[in-house]
Amino acid sequence: MRPLLYFLVAGLSAGLTSFDPEKPDMQLSKPFTVDSLGACQGISWLHGKAYLYGDREVGMIREFTLKGDSLAYTGHECRLTLNDTDVINHPTGLAYNGKDPVFMGNSVVLNKEKNIWKAVIYCIDWEGLWRTGTLDGGNLLNVIEDDACIQGTRPEYVKYNKKWYVATADYGNRANEVRLYDPAVLRHVSKTSEKGVLFKKFTCGPWVQNMQWIPEKNILLLIQNREEGRKWRFTYLDLVKSVESGRQEIIKVVDIDRGDELEGFSFLASRRKGIAVTSSRRENVNFMDINW
Repeated sequence: MRPLLYFLVAGLSAGLTSFDPEKPDMQLSKPFTVDSLGACQGISWLHGKAYLYGDREVGMIREFTLKGDSLAYTGHECRLTLNDTDVINHPTGLAYNGKDPVFMGNSVVLNKEKNIWKAVIYCIDWEGLWRTGTLDGGNLLNVIEDDACIQGTRPEYVKYNKKWYVATADYGNRANEVRLYDPAVLRHVSKTSEKGVLFKKFTCGPWVQNMQWIPEKNILLLIQNREEGRKWRFTYLDLVKSVESGRQEIIKVVDIDRGDELEGFSFLASRRKGIAVTSSRRENVNFMDINW
């Protein structure tokens, strides 16, 4: 196994593209605490609302509205359970584009000492989930083992050559990849290694916790840790060049001076505002300003 330093250096140096080196600039503007999430694992901004998901006593999602420079809980919560059994216990990534199947990831440690993980992607009925509050009632449409992954899964929709794909990435320090899956095929298979699921893949740096697609710029943002479970890093990639070269083509890397575990990030209605979430018990939700 190559040392971690190799992957950190390679991840930063591989395929730097021409771009204003000062932008985008990201600054923390206001941290605050949101309770009842367990360890927050991610955030999605959909239709003017923020959906924060975590691993409380069971995997769950809570809905929030933006209220000034804070979030207001709407009172709506979903539990990612089926027949009172915790199914998506450690949610990692939510792929939603408003037209294709909705997918959510789950990364489970099978053996911590040997660093063995099981990654699962769930196809869910999003509207049904919010109607019933659980995966019961046919809201769990399919369970897909992400056996094409190296370590973990975190689905996010991206568009390449005018077609939507479900991108996912690994969390680890060896041979990390971003993979693009065909959602129409993924919807019906039992494993991602099955024929027709994988479209393209490219190598990327370590410790990817989540991803964010920026369609108007064809940029894929990797939300990462700089060390395992610690420190914040945002890596902006040129998706087209990355797919074509087979390795991450970096536009800009932004490191933020925080020592806790960055888990997710989402832009809000404007690309100039965003929210980063962490697994910490305090200051787990953080407003950020972005200067393009």
